[in-house]
Amino acid sequence: MVRSRSARGLKNQTWRAQIRQLASRQHSSMDSQRAKARALEAEITALRLACIETQAPGDDDSQIRKSFQETHQSDSEEWGLSKDLRSHLGSLESELQFLSKLSGISIRNYCKNTEDLTSTEMAEKSIKKVLQKHRLSGNCHMITFQLEFQILEIQDKESLSSAITDLSIIMEPTEYSELSEFVSRAEEKRDLLMFFQSLRFFVEWCDYRKRTFKHFKEKYPEAVQLSEGASSSCMGIRNPSQPGFELVIVWKIQIDEEGKVLPKLDLLTEVPLRALELDKNGVIETAPLSFRTLLGVLGTEATLESLIKSLCTEESS
Repeated sequence: MVRSRSARGLKNQTWRAQIRQLASRQHSSMDSQRAKARALEAEITALRLACIETQAPGDDDSQIRKSFQETHQSDSEEWGLSKDLRSHLGSLESELQFLSKLSGISIRNYCKNTEDLTSTEMAEKSIKKVLQKHRLSGNCHMITFQLEFQILEIQDKESLSSAITDLSIIMEPTEYSELSEFVSRAEEKRDLLMFFQSLRFFVEWCDYRKRTFKHFKEKYPEAVQLSEGASSSCMGIRNPSQPGFELVIVWKIQIDEEGKVLPKLDLLTEVPLRALELDKNGVIETAPLSFRTLLGVLGTEATLESLIKSLCTEESS
């Protein structure tokens, strides 16, 4: 009888240990899911910034504050059941994929640290001061970037204010020299929204320029010259039967002080001196102005097509 009780006691202890181990694993799994959910929410917040339409300069800070308030509020939420967590994670991942596809911006890594700066005197007045330190890396199509920024939050009984106090942007080396000056301006203004919006439109214009130049190079391989490949900002047009005569399309993509992305196309001419002497009507001299007028009437692709045909067809020869 003693042996039987001892065996049952040992068996009960084993079951209890297994139950405690299972509960510990389930708790650890739920903690991991919560951490993953919070990381996904933060990534979605960053992507939402890139999807917001251009606003007046005075509206930028309020939009950023609103977005990160949502993240802060979500951080304080707790989910009671593992099933709810899995469902929440699934919806977050779907939203993240949708926003990445919509904006063209993908966030690969993200981390956040929070530092409580509330002093004793502030606490007595029910004022809370928190510094959030964010770090993320990602890419917008072929351009990769790393961001580090800080957000200072001050909350009292009646209001919550937040502001970006520091912004550092690291870009991988690219062939796009226009980005360097733009990044410096975004850091100086601490304008995270402008960075995401302008980068997206800049990359889209670069991709359009690349596809356009590639199209004409494939269609007119002997007439079109791309000195730096399809990513070149210049396209030369030559007629093999007219050596020394060349039209050069210079296609720059500029970002102004407000972050607006503006394509700029110009026409340069390289002609022999003899041709200039024979040009009594000043056609060559006024060609750049005529080119800009034609852009406004026909658009980019039709204008380039017209130039190539006018210079390289048998009739023009």
